[in-house]
Amino acid sequence: MSAVSRESYAAAGERLAAYAAGAPAEAVAATAEEILSLASLLAGEPRLRRALSDPAREGQDRAGLLRSVFAGKVGAATIDLLSALVVGRWSSAELLNAVERIGVDALLAAADLGGELAEVEDELFRFGQVVDGSPELASTVSDSSALPERRIALVHSLLVGKARPVTVRLAELAVRGFGGRNFAAGLSRLVELTAERRERQVAYVTVASPLSELAQGRLATALSGIYGREMSLRFTIDPRILGGISVQVGSDLYDGTVARRFVDTRNALVAR
Repeated sequence: MSAVSRESYAAAGERLAAYAAGAPAEAVAATAEEILSLASLLAGEPRLRRALSDPAREGQDRAGLLRSVFAGKVGAATIDLLSALVVGRWSSAELLNAVERIGVDALLAAADLGGELAEVEDELFRFGQVVDGSPELASTVSDSSALPERRIALVHSLLVGKARPVTVRLAELAVRGFGGRNFAAGLSRLVELTAERRERQVAYVTVASPLSELAQGRLATALSGIYGREMSLRFTIDPRILGGISVQVGSDLYDGTVARRFVDTRNALVAR
């Protein structure tokens, strides 16, 4: 997002926070579903999307257009939140991503009200590990040439009855390409947004064998000191790294694995 778009999204986010503070979880979840349904609609209606992001129109005119199109079809809270978005400055593609994002944030707000956020984050991450652990499953779920409905049916067969409904819904969004990303990147971003809702940052940690609780605590403390916030450690066990540890936080990668040192040594010897 551009700086102007981030400001516009922040205003909508504040509106969502105020709404969620005074509404029951069920109402917030229903609003989230309406917003996500409208995001799907906008994805297939480029003319409407362009009209709602037309820089030649005043922001209030765009909000008025949104109300005229959707009034009586969705709830007042949905209209209010999306109006807060469209008064801002967006490109057509940015607006679509922002609508989808505010729908996800509303879904996470409902999960927060229900005390489910930590479990949702854990279920999303573990689902990603299950998919990564099966090349055939990963290929099927990530195949953008296949109908989304078929891939979503597969996700349902793996998650329904085993994970929370919010987790299942978020996994569906990853399959559909959340924010224009592929499945793996979309799922990772949703894990990160869930952690952010808990005021945490995700650290993806790869080790050859499980760390003790003491070692995990020390690592979390060290990373919290670097990034200035609590960390949500997500572990992957991979014997192929031979030893040591790899940590990824956002775009920052700290690779202290034995396998990495072997590669560095080999490259140094070849360069001589």
